[in-house]
Amino acid sequence: MTSVAIDNTIAERWSGRAYDAAKPVAHEQTIAMLEAARWAPSCYGDQPWRFIVWDKNKDVAAWHQAFDTLVEFNQGWVKNAPLLFMIAADTQFQHNGKLNRWAAYDTGAAAENICLQATAMGLMAHQMAGFDADKLRAAFSIPEQIEIIAMIAVGHAADPASLEGEIKERELAERSRRTLGELFFDSAWGKPIA
Repeated sequence: MTSVAIDNTIAERWSGRAYDAAKPVAHEQTIAMLEAARWAPSCYGDQPWRFIVWDKNKDVAAWHQAFDTLVEFNQGWVKNAPLLFMIAADTQFQHNGKLNRWAAYDTGAAAENICLQATAMGLMAHQMAGFDADKLRAAFSIPEQIEIIAMIAVGHAADPASLEGEIKERELAERSRRTLGELFFDSAWGKPIA
């Protein structure tokens, strides 16, 4: 529960783990998520984000190749998600070839737009850090100047009862966030804004 009213899409965004394996994500929905990412803000309008999208219902072999780079815990619940996204950033500015130290920051904004668009369309998106970036780079010939940041599983939510063990416990746990005062400060470090 949010401490004050905020936009429903933001309030309802949730990184669930129970996916319905029988429900594919429509191609139009995938394109809508990518279009949402495309319109994220970026330094110099450079749009450093680079994503690979694997659709299990379109190319199961490629999806499994990406899936195999996930840590075992994530594989336990991602197995039912029809889409996987690799989130990466070009570390060089396009306009001058110099280092773009804001590339990961900008790419994070694009990734969040994917998650919010997914929520707005009734889908669930879960961002992950548990994967082998070197294995992913080798499997998909990703250039060295591209920083591989995260992966996102996307699909339709399923009944959490479909999960088992620790994954099920996490899924059923109450959502919580730190208080505003722990994270946001008023005019000086450590002085809570609320």
